[in-house]
Amino acid sequence: MIRKGEEGDLESIIAMTTACARHMMKKGIFQWNDFYPNSSAFKNDIIRDELYVLERNEKIIGCFVISTFMDKEYSPIQWLTANRNNIYIHRLAVHPTFQGKGHAQRLMDFAEQYAIENNYISIRLDTFSQNKKNQKFYELRGYKRLGDIYFPRQSEYPFHCYELIL
Repeated sequence: MIRKGEEGDLESIIAMTTACARHMMKKGIFQWNDFYPNSSAFKNDIIRDELYVLERNEKIIGCFVISTFMDKEYSPIQWLTANRNNIYIHRLAVHPTFQGKGHAQRLMDFAEQYAIENNYISIRLDTFSQNKKNQKFYELRGYKRLGDIYFPRQSEYPFHCYELIL
């Protein structure tokens, strides 16, 4: 079940994203660290009513953010559509125990359906340049790679920006 995230979910979300970060690090993907994602980011997501969680047997196994706010880091990107009426996906995560079972597909299906039902013109997101699996995941869904941005507190490597026109 996918539902809105609540403040009471924070401990479970942080435990899950910490497990994801460790899992990625074991694979040589240093995308997430002690600075990101953090409870402050998730608290803000809840306050803005943008955080969603995926539950299985009443346990949170995934999460992601659907936002209408364009971060300033995205401004240099030559997007395919005008900077209005777009949504942005952030912090998509599935607990390592549940990866490879279609849960990330479910989360993105939900986001894309949400965008269509609410008349958004596109979905934008970024993914780490060293995470080839994520790049393939989005590209197979029809997302177009447009350019790179940097988050120096996360990595010296760039993050690729993608957009899907609806």
